[in-house]
Formats: sequence, structure tokens, C-alpha cells
Amino acid sequence: MGIAGTPSTTIRQLPMSLASRHVAVIGAGAAGLVTARELRREGLSVVVFEQGDQVGGTWVYTPTVESDPSGLRPIRATVHTSLYRSLRTNLPRECMGFRDYPFVSRDDPDRDPRRFPGHREVLMYLKDFASEFGIAELVRLKTEVVRVGLVDGSKWKVISRKSGSDEAGVDEIFDAVVVCNGHFTEPRVAEIPGIGKWPGKQIHSHNYRVPEPFRDQIVVLIGSSASGVDISRDIASAAKEVHIAARTFVDGTLGKQAGYDNLWLHPMIESVHEDGTVYFLDGNFVLADVILHCTGYKYDFPFLEMDGFVTVDDNRVGPLYKHIFPPVLAPWLSFVGLPWKVIPFPMFELQSKWIAGVLSDRLMLPSQQEIMEDVEAFYSSLEVSGTPKRYTHKMGDYQFEYNNWLASQCGCPADKEWRKEMFYSSSKNRYARPESYRDEWEDHQWLLQAHEDFMEYTSNRV
Repeated sequence: MGIAGTPSTTIRQLPMSLASRHVAVIGAGAAGLVTARELRREGLSVVVFEQGDQVGGTWVYTPTVESDPSGLRPIRATVHTSLYRSLRTNLPRECMGFRDYPFVSRDDPDRDPRRFPGHREVLMYLKDFASEFGIAELVRLKTEVVRVGLVDGSKWKVISRKSGSDEAGVDEIFDAVVVCNGHFTEPRVAEIPGIGKWPGKQIHSHNYRVPEPFRDQIVVLIGSSASGVDISRDIASAAKEVHIAARTFVDGTLGKQAGYDNLWLHPMIESVHEDGTVYFLDGNFVLADVILHCTGYKYDFPFLEMDGFVTVDDNRVGPLYKHIFPPVLAPWLSFVGLPWKVIPFPMFELQSKWIAGVLSDRLMLPSQQEIMEDVEAFYSSLEVSGTPKRYTHKMGDYQFEYNNWLASQCGCPADKEWRKEMFYSSSKNRYARPESYRDEWEDHQWLLQAHEDFMEYTSNRV
């Protein structure tokens, strides 16, 4: 049985001749790259569509920002990445990497050897991965997917064209489609009373790159997640004042922040006004130039004709079995990478292993009725626990149970204990030392275990 008695995948051996299916993968970020590898390992024919000019997805940095900095206008010049120039990972590289391709530092002066490296190092790791497993030959760069829809009730028509062009596009037929387009492109902004008449500038963190444009300005930043913490400190190097508005905070932490003369933490915004003032729920207010939304993203699949089989409702993509398969369309449509507050790359690997095994007929899903019952039970459990619909794909601690369930379906080993403990250790350190956790850590025991594992992996590959 699966988690809490959920139905499990059946493993069966079938001739490889059954695995000649043609599969489209949308996106060549981390999820798309590992999905392509797993599909090909199962003997499937794969085409990866990537609208950018290189692989790496959201890890491809560009100083370019969108024409609408708030991201509110439906018609705007869209930029895929949300990276800011100073970004370093908030997880140590050892637990970030794919399970069978360790993210270790390279003996190369052009690379970043730090445990919490900058974004370029992650991109280089993904390019190393693509090169190691010959994935680049499967990827069509600068190719935008315009439309994906069912034809004849069982096949998928994928219409694609050269990125940025207005041409009609090329039609191709596939047996299955795996959606790996990421979820850091369509900004989600806070609803603020009075914002329609507030005269200042609004920007979403999706369009934040460097602090210099905010020099000598008073900035109100909404959000206290990882990006909010990082950007508030980055921007404080240039801004006159930075005021963080947080929905949740630890008692005793409001007010001026230690180590800064120009950084304050407040409760959430109550309202904003025509004269430029921003009022917080505790009655304090500031006269601000900018409101910067570090408030997350919406799931968006503009190319996908879902005909009601899958919807996005208050940021719940559903109905989906295990965050992957729509019951009515399984296994011919699937999604990789929807869960958040997770260690992403290893989860992508396990999700795509399961998808690939099912598409090659090596693994079997439960019946459509069992899948639908499981989905309904999951949604009911969220409702009973008071979990908002928008947190459907939020995992946190549950990710390890989820990963191990996926591993059991695929017939591969569960996550090693060090990966879980390293995640918890770095999270605890991040809250205790937000300024220095990337360069000061106390998880040497787990680091040693990780490298012992990596040595075993390397010797096995050789």
C-alpha cells in the first residue's frame, strides 16, 4: 500500500517493444532534463521543447525584466527567470543534487566551490547533467509551445513555433505529454486596500535583479519567505529605508533589525493612501516610494487545452493523483515539479521515474476509480485540517514521506537519512542566522555521510 493506505503501482515485466511511445516534454529546466533522461532510460522516444536559447530553465539569469514590473498586465513582454544577481542557493549543494548525480564542487577556477553556491553554479551543474546523459540532443531550443490538445481522444497534438515569431506553428502528434514548465513566471501579488489610488511604484520580486535602482528610496517589501529575506537585505545596501511587511513573524522580532540601520520588520499592510502612506496593522506607517511584492507565483499553463479535465483554482492544479496525474487523462498527461517548499531536484527525479515507468508499461497505475477516490480523500483531508486551497502543493516536512512513497512505486531505494537531516539542519540555521547561515554551519556529520555516499556512487559509475 502507499501513503496512508493509498493504492500502489504494480510492477510488471513487459517486452521493450511496447516502449516505443513518443513523448513530448515541455520545458528544459531541471524538471524537464531529468524527465527526458528517465523517459529515454525506459526506451521511450522523447522531444523536449524549450523556449529559451539554452537549457536550465529558471536558473538561466538575465538582467532583462518584464515591461510591466508588477506582472499584473496579461499582455506584457514575459521573462521566464526570476533570479536576482546576488542569489545564492538556500540549500546546501549536497542535498540539492539529483540522487544519482551528486552536486559536488569542481576543481575548476571558473566554478563556485561554496556549499551554498551562486545561481550560475547551479546552471553549470544542470548543463553538466545534460551533457553527461546526452540530453542536449533531445532538446529543441528557441521553440515555444503554442498549444497542446487532445486529438482522436487518445493522442496529443503539440503546436510549436520559433520563440518570438508570429508564425502559425508546426503540428506534431505525441502519445503522451509531460509538463515541466516551472512555476516562477506568473506573479501573484498581494491584495491591498487602496492600492488603486496609491501613487508609488509596484514591482514583483520576479522583476527584481539589483538594488541600485532603489537607491535612496523608501521601500516596503511584502513577504518573509526565502526570497523576501534575501532581497530585503540586498536592497538595504542601496535604499534609504526598507520595511518588511510579514504575515507571520516570531514574537519579539518586530521593529529595527539587528545589524542594520535601515531595515524594519512590521506586521502586514492594513491599507495604502493617495498621499503615498502605507499603514501597517499595528498602526505604524511610512511614506513609501515602492512596494515590492515577494508574494509567490501562480501556476500557469497557457498552452494547455485542458477541457475541464484539469483546472487551476486558487493555485490548486487539479484534480491530480499524487500531484502528477490527472485521473481522466492518466498516464498520457502528467506534471513534474508542482510541489513547493521541497528539495526540488531529487523530487523531480522520482516523479519522472514513476511517469517513465508507467508510460513504458513496466509499472501500472491503480484504476481510474481508485485514483479519483485517493484524490478526493486528499482534498478532504486538507479541508478538515483547515489548509487553504492555495497550499495544496505545499509540502515541507511531508516531502520525505512523499519521496519515499514514489521510490517504493519505482522499486528504487528510499531517500538517505543524511539528505533529510541536512535539510532540517540548514532550515534551522537559516532562521537562527539569516545573515550567515550559508557560510557557517554545524552539519558536519551529515556532510561526511553525504560524501561517503557520493564516493560509492562514483565508484559504481566507474
